[in-house]
Amino acid sequence: MSLRPLIAPWFHGPAGHEKIWLGCAILWCFVMSLMMPYWHFRGKQNSTGEAYTVKPVDFLARTEKFVAANRVGTYTNPGNNPLMGDLPLVEPPAGGDAYLIGRMWQWYPALRLRLGETYRLHLSALDLQHGFSLQPLNMNFHVLPGYDHVLTITPTSKGEFTIVCNEFCGIGHSGMSGKIFVE
Repeated sequence: MSLRPLIAPWFHGPAGHEKIWLGCAILWCFVMSLMMPYWHFRGKQNSTGEAYTVKPVDFLARTEKFVAANRVGTYTNPGNNPLMGDLPLVEPPAGGDAYLIGRMWQWYPALRLRLGETYRLHLSALDLQHGFSLQPLNMNFHVLPGYDHVLTITPTSKGEFTIVCNEFCGIGHSGMSGKIFVE
């Protein structure tokens, strides 16, 4: 409500430079709307779309079975983060399935993959929503409890890659990390 009544005509249509800027904004909206399908199908930024419902306890059991069958060592926690202890280092068979759990406040287990081999990476959370962000590649996925997200990946460069959680998951969120080694 105004202190004074509005004086007619109170609305004036855009004129001059306003018309140019509005036209640019509308044109940009059309361009971005056309680019979205392109990025989806040709941008190679989306997962395979495989996701299955799973009980968290069942996913934990599958992961523990995977760790027991493929463990090759231990990844010692650098920096001695008290929220993240030592992790089993696991190497899945080439072309096989690998399992990774997001839970307060770690990614479990650490993975060792081979360059150029294709793997099916199963991701799930046991407790809260977590964000799977593989650095420095900038791969980002939401990981939800009750869902098994399957990513088909083929490592293309050797190195040590850090997994960080990019969804706030509580007091230990800032220290939540994991590792993938590619050899």
